[in-house]
Formats: sequence, C-alpha cells, structure tokens
Amino acid sequence: MRLGQHVAISVVSVAIFFSLWQIAATRQWVDPLLLPSLTDIGLTAEELLADGYRQVPLWEHIAVSLARALSAFAVAIVIGIPLGLLMGMSDGLSAVLNPFVQFLRPLPKIALIPLAVVWLGIGEASKFFLIFIATFLSVVVGASAAVERIGRSRIRVAQTLGATRRQIFLRVVLPDALPELFTTVRLSIGIGWTSLIAAEMVAASSGLGWMVINASSYLRTDIVMLGILLLGGIGYLLDLLLLGLQRLFVPWAGKE
Repeated sequence: MRLGQHVAISVVSVAIFFSLWQIAATRQWVDPLLLPSLTDIGLTAEELLADGYRQVPLWEHIAVSLARALSAFAVAIVIGIPLGLLMGMSDGLSAVLNPFVQFLRPLPKIALIPLAVVWLGIGEASKFFLIFIATFLSVVVGASAAVERIGRSRIRVAQTLGATRRQIFLRVVLPDALPELFTTVRLSIGIGWTSLIAAEMVAASSGLGWMVINASSYLRTDIVMLGILLLGGIGYLLDLLLLGLQRLFVPWAGKE
C-alpha cells in the first residue's frame, strides 16, 4: 500500500470515529456526563485557553508535562541504549544485571510512588524518576535484544577479515541494530508517556496528567476527555517525530 493511500485511509477512519462520537453525544445515546460531545470539548478548550485550569494556563500544563517527560526520556535513552548494547554483547554483564531489570520492568510504576516520595520527596525529582524508570528499563531490554538478534555469522566474518572489536561494533553491530533500536525507543517512550499520570499524582499542581486526575474528582468529564485527547495527540506526534528520524538516519531499515 502506498503512503498516500495509507494516510487517506487513516484520515477517513479517524473522521468516521469522531463523527460517530459527535452523533452519539448530540443525540444523547450516551449520558453527556459519561461522553461529552466534541462541541462541548471544543468550548472547554477555548475556556481553558482563555482562563486556564486552576489558575494555570492550558499551554503551561502542556509545557510542564512535556518538560518532565522529555527530560526523563533523554536521560533514559542516553544511559539505557549503551547499557543495553553492552548487555547484549557481554554474557557476563547480562547475567549480572538482567535479573534486576526483569524484576523491575513488569512492576506497575504506580507501586513505586511511595518509595519515590520517601527517597526523593514530593518535588520534580520523584516525578522525573517515575517516568525515567519506566522508559529506561524498556530501553535496556530492547537494546539488549537488538544485539542478540544480530546474525553471529556476520560477526564471525568480520573477525575473520581482521576487524577489531571497535570496528565490529561500529560497522556490523550498530548498523544492524539501529532499526530495532529506533523501534525500542518508540515503544519505550510510549510506555514512559503513559506513566506521566502516575508521576503527576505526586503532589503536582500543574501538568496534563494532574489536570485529568483533578478534573475527574469534580466530574468534569469534558476536561478529562480534553486532557486524554491532548495526551494521546502529543504521544502520537512524538511517535511520528521518531518515525521521521528513523527514516532519515536509518534508510536501510526493512531492506536487505
């Protein structure tokens, strides 16, 4: 399927979904408290853009959440990818670290909130930690797997030709692993982004996750739905950005 056809089908499917949503809400097939119409959500967005939510402008809620998430993503990627690659190339290091990684990775990050508060307090450090740990563990596992799946025959051929370990890494391992590394980063950032709400449960007073949680306690479903749409939309845009970077820096992905 061509890219243009793929985009067209996606646009049509989204348009149909939102049309059905609007019709269901307008005709009150579903209680408006449970499913506000897109028109109501649009009016709420205008209200929040003009007056903010809890004296905080909407753009600031978005900026705060992005700053928290992107800083944690950056550190998790910078540390996690080299560590994962080393674990994939070294059986000894993998044997040492893998039990801890595999123990922590499935833990619901919301369960770490009490420890984060005790260790790091209720400031930005605990929020950073929760997003970081969710992203970091997934990056490490994915990077390690990316190395392990590389054909050992390629490495043996490079060794036969006299390549050093540095040359093998830069010219064999890294080019072969890069496509999967980008996929790992995309998945990890998605996981980290979902932990934003858990992070903003820790004594926050701004951020999209906090806005959604706070509005739900007042049954402001319109604000909750707006926050969900913004969270999903921003996450989707981040994924598109990474996909564009993958096509730019790894043009050989999917090609032999």
